[in-house]
Amino acid sequence: MNTLIAIIGLGVLCLLFEIFNLRKAIVPITILGLLGVLGLTISEFNSTESYYNNMIVVSKFSSTFSSLFIVLTIFLVALGHNFYENHQSKISDYIAIKIFLLAGAVAMVSFGNLAMFFLGIEVLSIALYILAASDRMNLKSNEAGMKYFLMGSFASGIILFGICLIYGAMGSFDVTEISELSQSAELPVWFPIGIVLVTIGMLFKVAAVPFHFWAPDVYEGSPALTTALMSTLAKVVAMATLYKLLSVMNADVSESFKMVVVIISMASMTVGNIMALRQTNVKRMLAFSGVSHAGFMLMTLLSLSTSAGSLLYYASAYSLSGIAAFSVILYVCKNRENEDVVNFHGLGKTNPLLAAILTAALLSMAGIPIFAGFFAKLVLFNQTIQAGYLALVIVAVINSIISVGYYFKLILAMYTKEPNEERKGTPVIIYAVAVISIVLNIALGLYPSFILDLLA
Repeated sequence: MNTLIAIIGLGVLCLLFEIFNLRKAIVPITILGLLGVLGLTISEFNSTESYYNNMIVVSKFSSTFSSLFIVLTIFLVALGHNFYENHQSKISDYIAIKIFLLAGAVAMVSFGNLAMFFLGIEVLSIALYILAASDRMNLKSNEAGMKYFLMGSFASGIILFGICLIYGAMGSFDVTEISELSQSAELPVWFPIGIVLVTIGMLFKVAAVPFHFWAPDVYEGSPALTTALMSTLAKVVAMATLYKLLSVMNADVSESFKMVVVIISMASMTVGNIMALRQTNVKRMLAFSGVSHAGFMLMTLLSLSTSAGSLLYYASAYSLSGIAAFSVILYVCKNRENEDVVNFHGLGKTNPLLAAILTAALLSMAGIPIFAGFFAKLVLFNQTIQAGYLALVIVAVINSIISVGYYFKLILAMYTKEPNEERKGTPVIIYAVAVISIVLNIALGLYPSFILDLLA
């Protein structure tokens, strides 16, 4: 609860800085504030408390995932220092929206009541709608914001309908009471229907097949920094929330539910990777890559009682490599009309460090040692085999091999093509975020127990 209050207070402070004409101090003070909030969150790792009639529940699960969200937000805020310098709106607006989005993310993994769960979703979603359409002079950004708003509104409506059915079946919004009642022998038919509807809405937020159609267009049309936020922070928030929601609802008792998860996981991995092979735009490629990674993360739903650590590890590995990749994309594609692969030609010659970082990030996503992405998949595959789903693991391994094709298309463009033009100097903050995020990724690959033991 203290984390949530501190984040909201920091967001209000960002808006006040604009009033007092302290624009240059917004980013550094926000980063310092987020570091303080991170320390506060870490201090709550071993505490379990509930607030406001169980509306907010602080647990090890919520604290660890909240810490990951805060770290990702620090990187995204740091990257915004140079990204918004040419925008007509004030930088305080963008930074404050990101901070309030973080508040929604923390609420989504800390809820003890379905009302708070829905409130967190709406805070996060509305912030994303605004950021997707934030480049007001760009028609693609306007289209992305409108498409995301319309599709997201339908998904939110489906989630709300599911919550209403769950309330109608159980007579309570409190997840503790719902969990206890769900273990009874006879459940009202509205309860499983409500669970299905809420799951469908959350699968849209995760961009899993067949609810992924919005992702490529929205990712491509949104400003690159917003795409980075959607691809990393927003995706892992939605996945962690879906995991917690199904855990407290005891949804893992149904074998038919598990088979649906297996089918959606296979479809997401396969469709995402095959479609990514055909892309020439890097943001669209990473959008379909994200669909594939959503399929991998859905494997954790097959063993809800034991795979929280695996989900945290995979989410950390994926999001850190995503931050590193988008740091380079922001540099290469700044002031360009598109983010096509051709823009990356010769990057290995003009900027070897950034090319190496992007290569490392892509190799981590593909699941190549020594990066955390490899060990995250290894842990996930091992747990899935123990759960009895060998066929799913075989499909996942095949898809990991397929993914190498489109990741190496970008890598080869950097090292085997001649540069199109000389690139100007790189901002220090780009180097800092890219290097720190990929170093953290490698460190997690070398010491996976550091993350896995947090939720053991």
